[in-house]
Amino acid sequence: MRLLRHGLLTGPILGALWSLVVATTVAVAMSLFTGDAFRPTLWGGLLAGVALGLSCLRFGGRQRLVVPLAVALGLLALSAVAGIGALEIGDGSAPLAAWTGRVATLGFTGLGLWLILEELRPGTITRHEFEEAVIRFLTGFGYIFFTAIVLIPFYVMVMTSLKNQSELMANPLDFTIDLSQGIELFRSYAELMTEYSFGRYLWTSFYVSVLTVLITLAFAIPGAYAVARLRFRGQALFSRSILLIYMVPMIVLALPIYIAFSMTGLRNTIFGIVLIYPVTTIPVALYMLQGYFRGLPAEIEEAGLMDGLSRLKVIWQITLPLSLPALASVSLYVFMIAWNEFLIAFMLLDDPSKYTLTRGIASLNSSEVPRQHLMAGSVIATVPIMVLFLGLERFMTKGLTAGSVKG
Repeated sequence: MRLLRHGLLTGPILGALWSLVVATTVAVAMSLFTGDAFRPTLWGGLLAGVALGLSCLRFGGRQRLVVPLAVALGLLALSAVAGIGALEIGDGSAPLAAWTGRVATLGFTGLGLWLILEELRPGTITRHEFEEAVIRFLTGFGYIFFTAIVLIPFYVMVMTSLKNQSELMANPLDFTIDLSQGIELFRSYAELMTEYSFGRYLWTSFYVSVLTVLITLAFAIPGAYAVARLRFRGQALFSRSILLIYMVPMIVLALPIYIAFSMTGLRNTIFGIVLIYPVTTIPVALYMLQGYFRGLPAEIEEAGLMDGLSRLKVIWQITLPLSLPALASVSLYVFMIAWNEFLIAFMLLDDPSKYTLTRGIASLNSSEVPRQHLMAGSVIATVPIMVLFLGLERFMTKGLTAGSVKG
């Protein structure tokens, strides 16, 4: 490890690795966006990374910015003239797409290394400087990797939903779209609503999820408050065993639930779904709320009791208003669980008029249904919960962390 703690060695190594990461990312992105052939090259990427890694070391003065720019322009010219670079571009690619790929690869590689190697100098470096550069590299790699995992499937899903059957049959791997079609691009969404009753699935999932949230909070709030504030025999054991239900996989409980619901006439009913969903969400809601309630100052509630309020009024008038961030985060989390639940709905619902959204999407996974309709249904299921999560994310973060420090 000590051998690596030298700027002239650490810079080129991290530069080479970062160049390959960026080249791969740009190649995938350009291939998806343009439909042309873009591929990362091993030796070209290593050469570009080593050159940029050396140029981004702290030589002092304005060279900190001038040298990487000069090297990047030289590599760009070499790639355009001699075809030697981190990116291999197919012969049929448009000139604009080719230049965009080259510039993006060198630009993001240079900018990333300029930030990663900010504290490194050409000579011997300290352990702290070496570890900081490595951590910055791993952080950048993590951002790219996990962003790609989320965005690429979503992009493919959206682009596929905007195609017609003839385009998919001609080239299933072409994820570009023809904007000249105008409103016809959304034909799949219109057909889902008119021919496949997808609006009914949306409404069913919405009110089932809302009912699940209300029932969960009705049981979780008093239960979590009792665990956090009251003293009773078995309190510690109950507090520690709240999440034990999640140690039993739902697939193990599927057959008993199916048999019990069939015998009681609850199978294939919305009431049965609303009855079983809170069973899966109450434990996690209890666990989240009890931690938050413990973090609230007990003196405020004691003052309310001394003023003549009953315990229920203390909860309603004092504890709950102070717990709005936690209640918002729990409600959002429970809503997401109910909205995305599939196994129970698939097992208990057979009547298409009672399908939830996930069960309705599963019914589209058939050779008789065009693939773009399945992708459109997936987009419809994903976008509302994504918008809801992004809009309330700050409340969820605050609710999950506010109870971690007492007082």
